[in-house]
This record gives sequence, structure tokens and C-alpha cells, in this order.
Amino acid sequence: MFQIAQVLKSNGTDGELVLSFRTVDPDDVNLTEPVFINFDGLPVPFFIESLTKRGSSKALVHLTDISSNKDALEVVGQPVWAREEDYEELAPEEEDFSYLVGWALEGVGEIVDFIDIPSNPCIEVSYKDSTVVVPLHEDLITKVVEKKRILAMELPDGLLDL
Repeated sequence: MFQIAQVLKSNGTDGELVLSFRTVDPDDVNLTEPVFINFDGLPVPFFIESLTKRGSSKALVHLTDISSNKDALEVVGQPVWAREEDYEELAPEEEDFSYLVGWALEGVGEIVDFIDIPSNPCIEVSYKDSTVVVPLHEDLITKVVEKKRILAMELPDGLLDL
């Protein structure tokens, strides 16, 4: 499976979600195949009941079995996955780190975006009242805690000076 979107927030009271699509354009979403959200480490399938595109990479989405704001709040911040065989022509060939969106960068803040710059991938992190772009290089990563969705890095001096 690969990540196609991230649940950004709930919208309204009937379980509608705002999704940010990272690797698939909302127009290319296969509405006949399920998407998956992990619960307790296991992928749970959901079908998209409706999808209304908002801008170039976001959409308002209703998923099966998410019918209230309470249900929607349970999945806010979660990655949305799809089977690669359902998107063979669109599946990324290289590793995609957009799944880190919503994780915490230890001691700094929440990872709010993944910027895929060839040979120099970066993450955008909320820090104080702003955001900072951090190079995502393996030599800087000191710890990854997948269960808690935490990334620890040794950041270069001066990077957080705003």
C-alpha cells in the first residue's frame, strides 16, 4: 500500500473530512476501490461515498461508517492508504515520506508538510508561531518512533533561529 492522502480535519457535523492528497490528484481517486486508515496498527477499509475537490490537492470527502463529527475526529491527522494495484500507473517509484505529515518532530513541533525536492527532500514543521523547513536527511535522523508518530533529528545549528 502507499499513502494517497492525509486527513487534515473534520468538516461539519455529519462526518465529512478534509483530505490533502499527496501522491494522487483528487480527480484520479478510484471511487470503486477502498481506501484504508490504520486503527490499532491494522488497515481498516473505507469506501469513498462522495468527494468534492477543493483547490488542486484537497477535497471534502465522506467515507463509509464515518457519519458524525465524533467519528471524524478519530481519524483526523491519519494517513489514508490505497492498494498499489488500484493505482499502478500512479504509485510512486521512490519512497514517499509524506506519511510523516501529522507526526511530531521531537522538541520542535508538528510536521505539517512534506516537500519533495529531488535529491533534497524536506519537511515543513510548525515552530513557535511560524513554520520552518528542515532537510530530511538520514544522517540527521536520530530516532523514529512509529507507534507514537515521533521523529527525532539532530538539527544543524541556526536552523531554528527565526
